[in-house]
Amino acid sequence: MKLVRYGEFGAEKPGIIDEQGNIRDLTGIVPDISGDVLSDEGLAKLKALDFGALPKVEGEPRIGACVGNIGKFACIGLNYSDHAAEAGQPVPSEPILFMKATSAVCGPNDDVEIPRASKKTDWEVELAVVIGKRAKYVTEEEALDHVAGYCVANDVSEREFQSERGGNWTKGKSHDTFGPLGPWLVTRDEVPDPQALNLWLDVDGVRQQDGTTATMIFGVAKIISYLSQFMTLNVGDVISTGTPPGVGMGKKPSPVFLKPGQEMKLGVEGLGVQQQKTVQA
Repeated sequence: MKLVRYGEFGAEKPGIIDEQGNIRDLTGIVPDISGDVLSDEGLAKLKALDFGALPKVEGEPRIGACVGNIGKFACIGLNYSDHAAEAGQPVPSEPILFMKATSAVCGPNDDVEIPRASKKTDWEVELAVVIGKRAKYVTEEEALDHVAGYCVANDVSEREFQSERGGNWTKGKSHDTFGPLGPWLVTRDEVPDPQALNLWLDVDGVRQQDGTTATMIFGVAKIISYLSQFMTLNVGDVISTGTPPGVGMGKKPSPVFLKPGQEMKLGVEGLGVQQQKTVQA
């Protein structure tokens, strides 16, 4: 299934995508794409519905982030060896964890703000995982059973804030609009192997990133198991799993960063496409 949230920011309604690509309204059936709806039982109830009998959403409504009420937005850094190389960092021996503020979450096609005083705003296409079952001390073998589904993420980053302003990476990752998610939450039954997905990103129509999740240093199962040793992962938590090479800070002979008035377009195989314009905050 492809689950979607649509409508004005902060007042999104739950929906599902039918076989023709139309949004069907789930209002009155579930309160949101969040919480118990993301459990195996909740998803099974949705799967049993006659999608064609649900009200069709007309027009072209705004698409919101594909999951609501996110408790934690955890991110993995330097998880592709060639991205670590372009960043001038050693390949990590364990997953590098940082947190992105949930206030950064926005829809997949919303404008992305360039922060005031920003000099180094950058792009990062990523595969994101949405947790559907509480995970604490889980093994790698059972980790994927705790996944509700997958979606596209753009881990937008301000590199100066991230690396040159003291502390950890969070301040460079958490500006409003720095966490576009969606367009859909694709349930895990439609993604048999999360380590076999192509992902890409264009800026102003020029391909910047072109990679595959097969080259992750730490796969999705390892990441979930690893994080669950340090914190409980709850239903609706989001994990963004790292980006392949091609980010702006790694461009040669000199880095290239985003400016207002540009356009990003990005996608992950089978999970849909995002498209954002950059605007000045």
